[in-house]
Amino acid sequence: MMEKITKFFKDVRREMKYVSWPSKADIKEGTTVVIVMSAIVALFLTGVDYIFSAIIRLILFRG
Repeated sequence: MMEKITKFFKDVRREMKYVSWPSKADIKEGTTVVIVMSAIVALFLTGVDYIFSAIIRLILFRG
């Protein structure tokens, strides 16, 4: 059992040498894209929520 575990970690270490890691610039760019898109989606959902809330208020509290 211990031999299998040792072999597994050796194989993992060998495979990690073939991994293409992103550069620092790539990570910054990806993070920026995620933050900007999250903000856009948040603003969109806030607007949709406001519109639906206004419609529901008009329907339920008409008079």
